[in-house]
Amino acid sequence: MTVVRHELRQGRLSFLIWTGAIGFLLSVCIFLFPEMKGEMDGVGELFSSMGSFTAAFGMDKISFGTLIGYYAIECGNVLGLGGAFFAALCAADVLAKEEKDRTAEFLLTHPVSRGRVVTEKLIAVFLQITALNLVIYALSLGSMALIGEEIPWGEVNLLHLAYYILQLELSGICFGISAFLRKGSAGIGLGIAAITYFLNLIANITESAGFLSYVTPFGYCGGADIVSSGSLDGVKVAVGVLIGAAGIAAAYGKYLKKDIR
Repeated sequence: MTVVRHELRQGRLSFLIWTGAIGFLLSVCIFLFPEMKGEMDGVGELFSSMGSFTAAFGMDKISFGTLIGYYAIECGNVLGLGGAFFAALCAADVLAKEEKDRTAEFLLTHPVSRGRVVTEKLIAVFLQITALNLVIYALSLGSMALIGEEIPWGEVNLLHLAYYILQLELSGICFGISAFLRKGSAGIGLGIAAITYFLNLIANITESAGFLSYVTPFGYCGGADIVSSGSLDGVKVAVGVLIGAAGIAAAYGKYLKKDIR
């Protein structure tokens, strides 16, 4: 697992920065809830009458005056975007950087197959994403306990599970793209994460574009839908898993035959 350890060492600074930033923002949001709790009902009524804006974020389905409603909307956006960007950055450059940094000649002349290189790099990406989610999950629960609120275990677990699957799907897509590129692709990864987020907003706002919720990973991460239904949309999750798996399969298919410069 030499490649795994090397990738984890290379990515440790990025991991610490992203984990610290997301965890800090989530904790701040949670600590603000007791101060804002009394005003949340009025804010919720205001947001519920804002038409398309309300539909885009699902604020007409849950109450801002409850911890889980507040967490699903405010903290859900932080975790959704932050986690998506981190996952995309981890995966989008992991294969392409060997040619960009001119380290492919050193790596591939060692007694290690290309298939093993791809596998270990993928494991490293998944380990970083998993570690980030475990830390964020612990920080969120700890912050809820510190403010004295009862933890809504079921809803919180579903929300974090949904965002974890989202990050794995995006990493699979960006991992596949990385195999086709010869230079850095961090910008492409961030762009894909941002595009999928806005596609979901469009799907929420426009009924005729509702089908987009099946092709964007944010489609099964809507906090309002998860809290109100108490479950994830199995069809959307299955489609997302298939898309992520297709990206990983494309990475193997391309990198094993790629003419490495």
